[in-house]
Amino acid sequence: MQRLLLVGVGLTGRPYAAAARRLGVLVHAVETAERAESLAGEVDDITVCRGGSDELWAEAASAAVRTARPDGVVAFSEPHVLAAALIQDELGLPGPSLRAASLSRNKALQRARFAAAGIGQPGYLVTERLGDVGAWAAEHFPVVVKPLSSAGSAGVELVQDAQAYGETAARRACEGRLLVEQAVTGPEFSWEALVRDGKVWFANLTAKETTGPPYFVETQHRTAVEVDDATRVTVSELGTDVVEAMGMRTGIVHLEFRLTERGPAVMEVAVRTPGDRLMDLLALAYDVDWYEMVVRMALGMELPEPPRGPVRYAASYLPTGNTGVVTAVEGFDSILAHPCVVDAEVTVGPGDVIAPARSSGERVGQVVLVAEDRAGLESALDYVRRTLVVTTGHGGEVPRHG
Repeated sequence: MQRLLLVGVGLTGRPYAAAARRLGVLVHAVETAERAESLAGEVDDITVCRGGSDELWAEAASAAVRTARPDGVVAFSEPHVLAAALIQDELGLPGPSLRAASLSRNKALQRARFAAAGIGQPGYLVTERLGDVGAWAAEHFPVVVKPLSSAGSAGVELVQDAQAYGETAARRACEGRLLVEQAVTGPEFSWEALVRDGKVWFANLTAKETTGPPYFVETQHRTAVEVDDATRVTVSELGTDVVEAMGMRTGIVHLEFRLTERGPAVMEVAVRTPGDRLMDLLALAYDVDWYEMVVRMALGMELPEPPRGPVRYAASYLPTGNTGVVTAVEGFDSILAHPCVVDAEVTVGPGDVIAPARSSGERVGQVVLVAEDRAGLESALDYVRRTLVVTTGHGGEVPRHG
C-alpha cells in the first residue's frame, strides 16, 4: 500500500487526506500540536511540528521520513513548500522542484528570475530599509511595498507619494528586507494549473475583485472566466513561460497577474494550495477533484482525461467590514437557503470589533456559490451582496466592495 506524506493540513488541506484514503493510500501528516489532535481518524500517522517556520516544518518532515518512507509528498500551504520539496528531492519523488519551491517562498527571487526570463512584471527594488530607496520610489510613485514571504495580502501596501512613503518607511523600519514595486493597473486574475513533468495538464482562469488600494484584500473570485481569444492565448503563453522559468515539474501552480495596457504583469506565483476556497470552486466548475489530482500526481498515479471546459460556473464572495462594533448580522439564513449557495460562513457577531481589512484573515465571512450558467451566477452573487448585511455601531454595513 502506498503512503502519502502530507506536510501541513490546516483546515482546507483535509481534502488531500480524504482523497488519498479514497485511493487506498496511507496518510502520514505533519502538523502542529494544536492542530494534530483534530486530525484523529482522518490520517494514519502524525508527526508533530514544533513551530510554524520553514525550518521547523523541514525538521518535522525529515523526522516523518525516518518513521516510514513515503511514496509521495504534498505540501499544503506556503510554509510547507520547502519542507516538501526537500523530501521530494532527497527521495526522487514527483514535486515542483527545489527551484520552483524556492521561488514560491521568496517574491524577490521571483522578480529576479522573471526579469531574466523576460516575463512581464513591475519594476522593482529589494531593500533592507525603505528609506534607502526613497529616490527610486519617488521616480515611480505610486509604489507597492510587500514582504518577501507572506500570503493573503499580509503586509502588501500601496504608497501614493513622498509624504506617505516617508511615513511608511518610519512605520516599517524594523521589518527587515522588503520589496518595493512600481504599481501597475489593470484587471486582476489568477491562473490555476495542474502540471505534470513540466507540461500543463489543465488550467483555469479566475477573475478577482479586491478592496483596492492601499491593501488589495481579495473579496471575490469567479472561476472559468470568459475572455476573448487573444487574451486566452496571452494567458496561456504567460502560464507556460512562468512554468518553464520556474523549472516547475509536477504539482499545482497558482499565478496572480494583472492585464495592463502593455500586457500581463506577474504579481506573484506559488506552488501550493490556493486559498479562498478556490479548490472547491474549481471542483464545482469542472467536476474534477483538484485535491485528488494533486495526490495522484504526487504518487505517480494515472490521471483521467482533462476536462474539456466548465460544466458549471462558481464563485466565492469574501466580504470585508467597515470599522466599528458589530450590532447585527442580517440575511445569513436567507442566503444559506438560496439554491446557488453551496456553503456560507460569517465570522463576526454582535459585540465583535471590525478593524480595517489589511489581509485575508481580516475579512468577515465567505460564501461559495455555483450556477448552471453565468447569468445565474451573477444573479446569485448580486442577491448575496444585497442580502448579507453586517451592521456596525457607527452605522457602517458589510458588504463593502472593492
